Amino acid sequence: MSETDLPETDILDGDDAPEVLSLPLEGWHVAKGARMVEFAGYRMPVQYEGIIAEHLWTRAHAGLFDVSHMGQLLVSAPESDVATAAAALEALLPADLAALGLGRQRYSLLLDEAGGILDDLMATRWREGFYLVVNGATKWDDIAHLREHLPDEITLTHLEEQALLALQGPEAVMALGALGLQPGFAGIVPVEELGFMQAAPYLWGEVALGISRSGYTGEDGFEISVPAGMAQALADALCAHPSVRPIGLGARDSLRLEAGLPLYGHDLDETTDPVSAGLAFAISKRRRAEGGFMGAARVQQALADGTETIRVGLALDGRQAAREGAAVLADGVAVGRVTSGGFAPSLGHPVAMAYVAAAHAAPGTVLSIEVRGRQLPARVVALPFVPNRYFRKTAQNGAK
Repeated sequence: MSETDLPETDILDGDDAPEVLSLPLEGWHVAKGARMVEFAGYRMPVQYEGIIAEHLWTRAHAGLFDVSHMGQLLVSAPESDVATAAAALEALLPADLAALGLGRQRYSLLLDEAGGILDDLMATRWREGFYLVVNGATKWDDIAHLREHLPDEITLTHLEEQALLALQGPEAVMALGALGLQPGFAGIVPVEELGFMQAAPYLWGEVALGISRSGYTGEDGFEISVPAGMAQALADALCAHPSVRPIGLGARDSLRLEAGLPLYGHDLDETTDPVSAGLAFAISKRRRAEGGFMGAARVQQALADGTETIRVGLALDGRQAAREGAAVLADGVAVGRVTSGGFAPSLGHPVAMAYVAAAHAAPGTVLSIEVRGRQLPARVVALPFVPNRYFRKTAQNGAK
């Protein structure tokens, strides 16, 4: 899931500072030694001990991220009529929400009438309706768009009193399991047995938590919705485990880049469509055939005919990274532009994502990236750059 890029300067003090909001854990981050920046309208930690160290710790152990700036929304119909809520949302999203089982989660897209991407989001089937997590930088626009286009009988609730924490990494399940969580109601599996893209309510003592096995790093992990007043206690409890350290936005960005995950406002925006963005998987089979969602005509045409440009991964040699906006060249001629780039600590070399002309998008294609008057050699590689390690359950072997 996705935000705007990290700012280059710290928050300023004094009358000239931009007006920013505080999240429930701001004081906790400062006490932990975080460098704070303005991000999506909030003061947030960019790093604690260093981006590379935090990145590698998350890949090897478990990192705790504060993502409370993101928007948590509940879409419901009278008498918790999930079918009605699903039909209303399906007019805006290309996901098959009607077929989504209780506690199941889908990655989806909020599209405009021309098929451009307004935001990417996570949608979870909950008892009361559908729980959505949208990007912090776009949440107010998303809320306005949803309220404008959802039928009057549909209720959209902004869960402003909830914080959101992400526990990511191969040892996340061990750390979360150590809290002794209890299922929120009968029939729910222990939290350790949740599968990727599955969610359920749990109790931490008397505190109600909504937990999904998902994240934005390519690692196994969880996102935890917690009442804001209990966020610090939960963060302390998780960080008391030897596998867990607090991780800032800098490492979150490098982790998602290695995982090939797009960042809204950079790799995705209103000028991009789901097919050229490599997100056709988010359009379910039934919705591809039936349409009926905002922007369906453009999306269906792109699925049938292909697109002029395609989002690809690029691997660079050396240490110099390519940044957003850099031109991608084939034999000296511009064929695309970089939308995200940086050093990949897990790989030891820079990587980038870019939109390039379809004729130059095949893995192995040799290109170059123009950076400060130099042409850096690059080659197209398959995404993700680092294989994901999501926890998937199968009927044959239980989990893999």
